[in-house]
Amino acid sequence: MCKLIIFAGTTEGRELAEFLSRRQIPSLVCVATEYGGQLLGENEYREVSSRRLDQEEMCRLFEQKTAGGREDGKDNELLVVDATHPYAAVVSENIKAACEKTGAEYVRLLRPGEKILDDSDDAVCVSSVEEAVEFLKGTQGNVLVTTGSKELAKFTLLDDYQERIFARVLSTPEVAAACAQLGFTGRHLICMQGPFSEEMNTAMLRQFGAKWLVTKESGKTGGFGEKIRAARIAGAKVVLIGRPGEEKGRSLSQVKSYLAEKIGFDVKRQISIVGIGMGTRDNLTVEALKACREAQLIVGARRMLENVKFLGKDEFISYKPDEIYGYIKEHPEYEKVALLQSGDVGFYSGAKKLLETFAQEEVVLYPGISSVVYFCARLHTAWEDVKLVSLHGRCANIIGEISRNRKVFALVGKGEGVTTLLRKMADYGMGNLTVSVGEDLSYESERIRRGSADSLKKESFRDLCVVLIENPGADPVVTHGLEDEEFLRDKVPMTKSEVRCISLSKLRLHDDSIVYDVGAGTGSVSVEAALQAVSGRVYAVEKKQEAVALIKENKKKFAADNLTVVEGLAPEALAELPEPTHVFIGGSSGNLKRIMETVLAKNPLVRIVINCIALETVSEALECIKTLPVTDTDIVCVSAARSKQVGSYHMMMGQNPVYIISCTGGGIV
Repeated sequence: MCKLIIFAGTTEGRELAEFLSRRQIPSLVCVATEYGGQLLGENEYREVSSRRLDQEEMCRLFEQKTAGGREDGKDNELLVVDATHPYAAVVSENIKAACEKTGAEYVRLLRPGEKILDDSDDAVCVSSVEEAVEFLKGTQGNVLVTTGSKELAKFTLLDDYQERIFARVLSTPEVAAACAQLGFTGRHLICMQGPFSEEMNTAMLRQFGAKWLVTKESGKTGGFGEKIRAARIAGAKVVLIGRPGEEKGRSLSQVKSYLAEKIGFDVKRQISIVGIGMGTRDNLTVEALKACREAQLIVGARRMLENVKFLGKDEFISYKPDEIYGYIKEHPEYEKVALLQSGDVGFYSGAKKLLETFAQEEVVLYPGISSVVYFCARLHTAWEDVKLVSLHGRCANIIGEISRNRKVFALVGKGEGVTTLLRKMADYGMGNLTVSVGEDLSYESERIRRGSADSLKKESFRDLCVVLIENPGADPVVTHGLEDEEFLRDKVPMTKSEVRCISLSKLRLHDDSIVYDVGAGTGSVSVEAALQAVSGRVYAVEKKQEAVALIKENKKKFAADNLTVVEGLAPEALAELPEPTHVFIGGSSGNLKRIMETVLAKNPLVRIVINCIALETVSEALECIKTLPVTDTDIVCVSAARSKQVGSYHMMMGQNPVYIISCTGGGIV
């Protein structure tokens, strides 16, 4: 059984103690003062010792903790974490020596340094308080001393210390009394608990007219950066007391990870999925920034992490859910994790997959400013009537969306994707439509260009791109019923509009259907299916070259960009196509049963509609629906007649009767 002793007194030590208590791991936490003990407090899993220990007392304590032989069949082990202040060198040496004498394991928790001073700072670096005092003897002006009360007596060696020195110390009666005995009283003694904000430090320097700031390199958690920045603002010079030698040890997160591995406990985490807007710091909402500030680890793509580096958090560069999950599981020291997502977490975001991946964790979503909201605001246009599309790593029928919507917003991603889209629009006769392109939104390099697709298609664009396309003449009609005369036909057979309407109704298409049109002819069924299933895909399968050419022309005429022409004979031509949801068979070349077997094997629940003119085909179809695993069968015979004007009269001319046979796969392969 492993027992734990933590020598704390620092922010890191207190955080480690809280971490273990939350995990219900018993520990003894040693601090040097009653005030330090009050800050921690005892609980069911934490015992606190509030007195200074010398090396001999440490040895007795360690031996006492390991006394009693074995527990639960295991030897008592003692692990001692030294989380004392970087400048408490003597205390650290005593802890290390006591561990060596008693056989306890010693782990040094290091407070990371913070490199914030640069060549522009007016600073003097010294190695000790004594050296700082010697330096100040040759200077003039008030001094704000922020190194605590322990070595404050050394500043009394300055001849005019009672007038020059303003000491900031802990707010305990004992400390105040000790400082008063040294001659530090009234406004020269500032009793407050830190760390302090940049604004507070600046106010103090100005309040006391300090020309000098004496500080130790106390790291980020000790408020070192706030002190240095305040000195710059207030025009004070810095006297920096360097750390006593280079130490080897572990960071707080590394110590947490080591203890979790050694003791063997799981961590219940709080996962924050944070929408960060376009990417710049100014785009972060207050909630998003708070979630990032509170996180111990921030995960995201490199571009996203650049804008939260100022928080100084641990980082992991990744956007892959499984990779992120694996990393977090390997690092149990992180209890609060922020997963960054570009824009808003609900707008074409990876948040959906992250929610699935971290389903067993506590997850909170923080929405961000989406690119569509930002871009439309820049364009002074509303976005509630905009059709939203993503071409970023996705296949979308944007030409179809442009045809039926007055405004279409698209996430494009790479700059060449914009160029490809503009050229495609021109190919489909949409070159005159107005396009607005937004690049690097929210960054200093932000650029917005507006013009026709034809005027912009030869330009180059950056990789962070979005577009808004306006089509005042959009046709929102989604029902089938195109007139036969609308199609380019030549001498190729075509399913007539009346039969086409009924057949498409029997198909029961969805917006995202995957449709096969087998024996497509002119492609009339394919085109109408593509215009209905605008978010889906239609595959027109045709064996005759002249018919294939006509389908391609009709595809372009009706801007059916989600229509793919497949030249070949079914069922062989179907082998490499994706699983269909709906199949229309207008011509089978005698292969009806094999075609149906093929599509049922691909999707046992597929919806099938067959058109038959010849009685032999009707007989073959009836045999198929009897022997193959299908249900919901229906047979309709359609006999339509169209008027033809003869002189001043209209004569009805009958068309060939067509049998429309429909069925649905029974779910049996």
